[in-house]
Amino acid sequence: MRKRVLAIASGGGHFIQLMRLSPAWEGHAVSIATVDSTSRALVGDVPFFTFRDVSRADWWRIPAATLDIAAILLKVRPQLIITTGALPGLIACALARPLGVKCLWVDSIANSEVLSGSGAQAGRVCSQVVTQWPHLATDKVEHWGSVL
Repeated sequence: MRKRVLAIASGGGHFIQLMRLSPAWEGHAVSIATVDSTSRALVGDVPFFTFRDVSRADWWRIPAATLDIAAILLKVRPQLIITTGALPGLIACALARPLGVKCLWVDSIANSEVLSGSGAQAGRVCSQVVTQWPHLATDKVEHWGSVL
């Protein structure tokens, strides 16, 4: 069954890892969202959205980023969200959870010692949380392998 998928991530490594997951959404109606408009060239012929970036370091930007992400959710109306983080992906999942949207959080491979700050919170709002490091797997965080 074809699903509406929103693949969302911050820029840099988060976005690169997200794009490496693209075979997972093949055959579905995918939309991509990230912070950098130049990333449009990397996604092919799919709906593409940008939002203002935010992190714990600039927490005062959370309201503006949340509005951007909410607008994307209203346009896409996803049935599934896939994110590799960071905080914007967590915001998307938190906004979508009350609507019954399933969310998959894939924590960044850069977090080899502990889950990322957002990844540690993802279990509260995501349907599934995955780490790319086997030693970080727990009863609530699974290891399915690495995207690199």
